[in-house]
Amino acid sequence: MVKQGDKIPVLKLMAATPEGPREIDTGELFGAGKTVLFAVPGAFTPTCSAKHLPGFLQHVADFKAKGVSKIVCLAVNDVHVMGAWARDQKVDGAIVMLADGSAAFTKELGLELDLTGRFMGIRSQRFALIAEDGVITRLFIEEPGGFEVSRAEAVLEAL
Repeated sequence: MVKQGDKIPVLKLMAATPEGPREIDTGELFGAGKTVLFAVPGAFTPTCSAKHLPGFLQHVADFKAKGVSKIVCLAVNDVHVMGAWARDQKVDGAIVMLADGSAAFTKELGLELDLTGRFMGIRSQRFALIAEDGVITRLFIEEPGGFEVSRAEAVLEAL
């Protein structure tokens, strides 16, 4: 599992953008500046849709004021689901909606969650991190079922 001080893994993923799906290199995405990444177990799931993504959307200006250049939402869903979720939540490009359809990036981070027993496959744990120039400076991993340390307000307090 990644820890503070580790570099963000570099691989290609898909991002849901207002213009449609786009391949993105995580090295470029996280390589320069201060980036906040938050990960959810799945798009359109209850806590993710009612609290996690909306919290970050509500505080975009607050993150920018603290020097964050990009906010990234990660889920083990395909890019089309992430695009539909972005439209549903009215993200409008304010947050990078990163699709990790095969959980490759999530597994590289060591933060996968096996929900096959609940018929949901391999997902991401709920977490957030702050990266500066591609290096993890803070990492917030939720306890199973929790929603405290990775919520937008908690990450803002840590900046």
